[in-house]
Amino acid sequence: MKLIIVGNGGHSQVVQDLILELNDHTIIAVLDDQILEGYKLNNILYESTLKLPVLYQDEVQVVIAVGDNSTRKKLAEKFNLPPEAYATLVHPSAFVSKQAVLGHGTVVMANAVINAGSLAGNHVIINSGAIVEHECKLEHYVHLSPNATLTGNVSLKEGVHIGAGATLIPKVTVGEWSVAGAGAVVTKSIPSFQTAVGCPARLTRKIERIS
Repeated sequence: MKLIIVGNGGHSQVVQDLILELNDHTIIAVLDDQILEGYKLNNILYESTLKLPVLYQDEVQVVIAVGDNSTRKKLAEKFNLPPEAYATLVHPSAFVSKQAVLGHGTVVMANAVINAGSLAGNHVIINSGAIVEHECKLEHYVHLSPNATLTGNVSLKEGVHIGAGATLIPKVTVGEWSVAGAGAVVTKSIPSFQTAVGCPARLTRKIERIS
């Protein structure tokens, strides 16, 4: 499969490394609006996202390799491509249960685990070493940071960010676009548009609503 990568920052570099581990995928272009003048390196075209309509063809898929959840959503809405235009990528060292479901454009990094009955929506990031236990639900544009753990039946609404090493106990819900900070232990549900930190996690501030 030929792939177009959107984004050329640090998260994109990790996604590109993941793709190198997949023998049946080839990067044909990296698109980022910080690239002011196009160039080609190692048979990969580097251009702005304005080139996407020209490059996107049959047998080509797209990955939005941007770590920020709101930016990922804005780009997906801007491109207005059908869901099946986006590739779902899983690192060979990750474990994804056959009873789990991954949405379009979702990326599962090295050593991550997604167990039975769990569902990840579109454009979700399951980062390195993260654990999604049984029957969890992650809506679109969620980012689960490295070594974060969702125990059973956790629900993450759209745009949630879970910081590195955070742990969520069974059956908690994190409302849309909220953040659980790095190392947090979430023992109670978090409302939408809130930041929670600490052990146990406590609300610290509100987050502006995503337009």
